Amino acid sequence: MTQFLGTGVALATPFTRENEVDENALRRLVQFQIKNGVDYLVVLGTTAESTTLSKVEKEIVKTIIKKENKAKLPLILGMGGNNTSQVVNDLKSEDLEGFDAILSVSPFYNKPSQEGIYQHFAAISEASPLPVILYNVPGRTSSNMLPLTVRRLANDFDNIIGIKEAAGDMVQAMQMIRDTPEDFLVISGDDMITLPMVLAGGAGVISVMAQGFPSEFTKMVNFGMQRKADEAYKLQYRLMDGIDLIFKEGNPSGIKSVLELKNLTESFVRLPLIQASSELKSALSVFIRQLK
Repeated sequence: MTQFLGTGVALATPFTRENEVDENALRRLVQFQIKNGVDYLVVLGTTAESTTLSKVEKEIVKTIIKKENKAKLPLILGMGGNNTSQVVNDLKSEDLEGFDAILSVSPFYNKPSQEGIYQHFAAISEASPLPVILYNVPGRTSSNMLPLTVRRLANDFDNIIGIKEAAGDMVQAMQMIRDTPEDFLVISGDDMITLPMVLAGGAGVISVMAQGFPSEFTKMVNFGMQRKADEAYKLQYRLMDGIDLIFKEGNPSGIKSVLELKNLTESFVRLPLIQASSELKSALSVFIRQLK
């Protein structure tokens, strides 16, 4: 699945001061990614604050992104949850036209066993008309999808094509890269260790940082994919402070502040998230000036 190699961006959902979806800002955001060379877009993932969006709003977001993208970049749709039957029903009932794959998070809150995680994704695989990318993010789900479970899923289901691995554990990531089929995509979900994962054989990243700095981050990933480690690490070290900053007060509060500073969107988020502090916005402003 070469269309998902390189840099994917987890798109945020811009909001107006009145707490409505900012449709014009969303269009600008999509164009900003396309013009700056990212490889694909992820729609309605965690960074999109999708849990706070109504069904109508989700349809608005999907429609705008598809229309603005004009099939230029592959699109991945976030479709996951901790109620397996609901995810299966959504896969069977939703209009998935225009999307190339789904990204499905490991069940959260329930804290299932490894066998429970396996059976959850087995059901999703059987129901999905699109390729499936698993999403392991223990910091949000409170359970870790272990390499053995990933290997089982990769070997048992042809339409499970990859994983967004966001445990922040390089050893675990390397085990997944080593133990899964050669064409299985182990995609970084952790901006800070994207480059080491790529150099270890990973397929790239689904990034938050790249949304605000698509040109710089994509160049770093491309250098890594080309095994130009010295050039890649020069960019990595320039980006590191910014990566720390955007996650300092939660996601997507930090990256939305970057987008505001770049005059792309406002920085409004929906409760229970709150906007980044003035101190963080000031630090991000300094980082942006120094990066140029």
